[in-house]
Amino acid sequence: MYLPIIRLFFLLTSLLWLTGCALQPFGGVTPGMPREDVLARMGQPGAAVAIPQGTRLQYSGQPTGQFAVMVDLDATGRVLSVRQVLNARDFARIEPGKWTRADVLREFGPPAMVDRVASWQGDILTYRWYDLQDLFYWVYLDGNQVVQRAHPGMEFRNDRDPRN
Repeated sequence: MYLPIIRLFFLLTSLLWLTGCALQPFGGVTPGMPREDVLARMGQPGAAVAIPQGTRLQYSGQPTGQFAVMVDLDATGRVLSVRQVLNARDFARIEPGKWTRADVLREFGPPAMVDRVASWQGDILTYRWYDLQDLFYWVYLDGNQVVQRAHPGMEFRNDRDPRN
């Protein structure tokens, strides 16, 4: 009887914690801010990669989170932009036949998982993201590490007990 109420309580508590702890700190990172201030506020990034303008600091929630925030710095180490890239608009930038594994990793950070299936002769990079529901985004690489196709799909969470 109390189990659904307890589950709802923990779900709401978890959502508030995730919103407050995981995403709120990025709101304080603003253009012009020096790298040292970003690191003091955000901590060390999961990766720092070279981009034409300077450096990209990657803060990813993968494999279980549904965000990847990129902080782009100019050549002097000042913030150019801050953006959450796991969204339909950014995924639409992927160009099959042109983008490589390196391009995907630079733009989206590490995937939640790397899969292989019998019907595909290459790696499949899987990203978790959220757009009104839990979603996956799959990026299919060929043997030369070139993207051949990419598309979203629903992530079905099997956490409901059918007896309740």
